[in-house]
Amino acid sequence: MANSKYEYVKGFEQNDSLLPQTWIVIQVDGRGFTRFSQAHAFKKPNDMQALFLMNDCAKAVLEDISDVVFCYGVSDEYSFVLRRTCTLYQRHASKLLSLVVSLFSASYAMKWTQFFPETELQYAATFDGRAVCYPSESILRDYLSWRQVDCHINNQYNTCFWKLVESGMSTTEAQDTLKGTTADVKNNLLFEKFNINYNNLPQIFRKGSIVYRKQVEEVGKKENGEVIKRLRMRIVVEHEDIIRDGFWTAHPYILSVARSKQQQAHPPSPAAKPQLSLSLR
Repeated sequence: MANSKYEYVKGFEQNDSLLPQTWIVIQVDGRGFTRFSQAHAFKKPNDMQALFLMNDCAKAVLEDISDVVFCYGVSDEYSFVLRRTCTLYQRHASKLLSLVVSLFSASYAMKWTQFFPETELQYAATFDGRAVCYPSESILRDYLSWRQVDCHINNQYNTCFWKLVESGMSTTEAQDTLKGTTADVKNNLLFEKFNINYNNLPQIFRKGSIVYRKQVEEVGKKENGEVIKRLRMRIVVEHEDIIRDGFWTAHPYILSVARSKQQQAHPPSPAAKPQLSLSLR
């Protein structure tokens, strides 16, 4: 439309560039997944194959977009962290959001038969998304901690709820039984009534999944027999506690590679980090 009388319509476009030098988190969330899970007979409260499918879709996003440095997923939700120095699409929110959501959605459809070979896809799964900027590494980690705490709380409740329903209660009775109960009460209910130790449930249920490029050491030999060691970055799926400092201390390169030169030259002064009341085992 260059140099035509119609070019004026470009004036209606809005600038949606995200703030520079901030961490970008794109959260992808399943749309209408309660109905979708029912239509495809997902196991309650967690369907392992459905979680594996979500994780593989997250890997596809990480493989395709180099600016994505970390992913966290639980249930039908995934958060993708883009490095703060990202300049992809000039940081236009609409472009970044549509890229991640469309890539994730397409991967879900294409990979379906790998994880559900005996279940026909009744209709396409759809996902919505949002893009949010976080100005500091500390706040970014608090966001990720919030999602993992939410994973624990929801999984503990859902595990209790569906066990009560399986035992013969109606959904209303199960809701009334759990209403206002603390975490300790739920743990005791699972152990005393169903002989389930909550802490022994698979970590993928209790902690969610993380996908990132892990630094691994590979050992090889030259033609002369000399042993050589090389560091490689390999995409992995793990289920770790990302609330406490241990994971980040062991993998400093995940976020440090995304820091700007200015930050490296002038690191922020240390500040007391608020302690979350929940610590995942």
